[in-house]
Amino acid sequence: MLIGFSVGNYKSFKETVTLSMVASSITEEDKELDENNVFQINDKLSLLKSAAIYGANASGKSNIVAAINFMKWFVLNSSKETQVSDAIDIEAFRLSTETEKEPSFFEIVFLLEDKTFRYGFDVNAREVVSEWLFQADDSQEKMLFERDFDNYILDDFPEGQGISDKTRSNALFLSVVAQFNGKISGKILLWFSKTLQLISGLQDRQYREETLESFENDRHRHDIIEFIKKLDLGIADIQIKKYISQKTAMFGIYEVGVKTVHRKYDADGKQAAIELFDIETHESEGTNKLFALAGILLDTLRTGKILLIDELDARLHPLITRELICLFNSNETNPHNAQLIFTTHDTNLLSSKSFRKDQIWFTEKDNKGATDLYSLVEYKVGKDASFERDYIIGKYGAIPFIGNFKELIGELHE
Repeated sequence: MLIGFSVGNYKSFKETVTLSMVASSITEEDKELDENNVFQINDKLSLLKSAAIYGANASGKSNIVAAINFMKWFVLNSSKETQVSDAIDIEAFRLSTETEKEPSFFEIVFLLEDKTFRYGFDVNAREVVSEWLFQADDSQEKMLFERDFDNYILDDFPEGQGISDKTRSNALFLSVVAQFNGKISGKILLWFSKTLQLISGLQDRQYREETLESFENDRHRHDIIEFIKKLDLGIADIQIKKYISQKTAMFGIYEVGVKTVHRKYDADGKQAAIELFDIETHESEGTNKLFALAGILLDTLRTGKILLIDELDARLHPLITRELICLFNSNETNPHNAQLIFTTHDTNLLSSKSFRKDQIWFTEKDNKGATDLYSLVEYKVGKDASFERDYIIGKYGAIPFIGNFKELIGELHE
């Protein structure tokens, strides 16, 4: 489970900001909202099942996802995909002389096997400046290790003994220890690899493979077909066929064809036959997106993973987007407490009937180009307030301030 993520001096983030999945102490008027959108870890901690991030174009919404994606990639690959002389592909905030040469900051707090871990690092293009790992259960947080350049403190991390001198300056100590079969570090890397999932709602075709793999399991196949059918896309069934094309025959590689099944009716409105459509040729972009994401969405719900989607609503009807979110904000369809974090422009979702105030987040750039991240829970919001209306009129910020296009058009005609 994700508790929180912090990033600073990265892309459009100058100062450190934190996306928190901790449920605040607010009590909503709608008790069902609290019961379905929040799950309790213990007497002191409750977490949110979903979070929506709003903001103007170029405000930094996608940079939150990019920051988590970088952290995941660096944790999984820094020890094996780079050489000692390789630069680290990091981009600090470039619009300030104060930060352009300073390291970028990343920290994530998560639950793994009933323990809370806080892991982070500071990094620049040349090296890992600092790195740390803390652990807590029912007792106070304790340090497992801290790193300051090439100086290490291993208070309670025996699996890291003797590994520091094997860690390159541009690699993470945690990743290297995992390479040497460290028990805790290995579990953390597995969490990053398998539990923390990030996808783009604009480049969704690349995730179709996971849906196709799910079809090899009869139960998962049934779930995906039922998922597609319930979204009112006019599809009665889906057929998957493997074949060898002229392009791939010489390599002995199979291609996969996806056909959607539609009912054909006679003049009396009775079903007369079925018609097969090629999904890529004949179905809409929205239908292709839903099919591509079906596998990963259902797997996330089935296994209690964490899913981050940039531009969730792209090419989808608002009612379908709402229904996808409701799958997560429900004890019935999300019994394993999977978490969904997504960026969106769909203001139809901004409703007190769908979200608690602490589930709604905004990104806004200041006049010096730096992004701030903040939650609706920080505002005093009336009991009967319309989240959507108040957002559109600018009460919460995070909207574009558009210039006078009439003046521009007038100048073009002069």
